Amino acid sequence: MLFRSVARFAGKNATGIIMTGMGDDGARGLKEMLDAGAATVAQDEASCVVFGMPKEAIKLNAAQRIMALQDIHQAILHK
Repeated sequence: MLFRSVARFAGKNATGIIMTGMGDDGARGLKEMLDAGAATVAQDEASCVVFGMPKEAIKLNAAQRIMALQDIHQAILHK
């Protein structure tokens, strides 16, 4: 619900980031954000404890960038 709300109300002014986790609900929301013009990032497999959610986002082509945990802050600072 959070990502869907962000997609609807912030669109291109937002950055969505999917990190370690399970399921696909966040991945689907990230895709909605991307479709609304937001910048999107998924955490890479090597730095994840659980790669489920980022993997789903990558499969959905919802992530513009795939980044290591220690580098994700760059996506926020340099959108």
